[in-house]
Amino acid sequence: MAGWSEHTGQAVGLPLENVDTDQLIPARFMSAPRSAGYGGYLLHDLRQGPDGAPDPAFPLNRAEGASILIARRNFGCGSSREAAVYALADAGFRVVVAPSFGDIFASNAVGNGVLPARVTDADAESLLNRAPLALTVDLEACELRHKGGTVPFEIDPVWRLKLINGWDDIDLTRAYGDRIAAHATRWAAQAPWSVPPG
Repeated sequence: MAGWSEHTGQAVGLPLENVDTDQLIPARFMSAPRSAGYGGYLLHDLRQGPDGAPDPAFPLNRAEGASILIARRNFGCGSSREAAVYALADAGFRVVVAPSFGDIFASNAVGNGVLPARVTDADAESLLNRAPLALTVDLEACELRHKGGTVPFEIDPVWRLKLINGWDDIDLTRAYGDRIAAHATRWAAQAPWSVPPG
């Protein structure tokens, strides 16, 4: 995946908390091949009215081209399905802003190049009240910038490094290759009995 340090895009608000992974992509759609794209399944059941037609009042149905999603706390809770992140990424979302995230969802998001940006409840509400709006996301400074000001966000520093460099877990390990090799050499000298022959 490609790394990135700054992204500017349209932000759409989803003023809900506890949005779980089954809402992000209902299980019945997960038999579809990823190559077909999961973007059309994102929040499928929430986006439909009682008659099965798209609900024109639902925020995502009025935000074509949005790449930043603002929500309330505990976004991505529930099951560990990575397909929830696939649906967001395939729908064009690069960033989700919320006060808190499901742990596995957040890890899966970073692994797919999507930033889970943690903000305070007050900042989330302020952004939701302004949405839709243009936002610039600065990973280096950990800031969200808009015409009305700047909002700080938090992210695990290792996750931040992975997003900026476009690394997966294997790439992250390789980045420490010299230190790992030096440790292996030291350990072999200290405990040669523990090193397999050949």
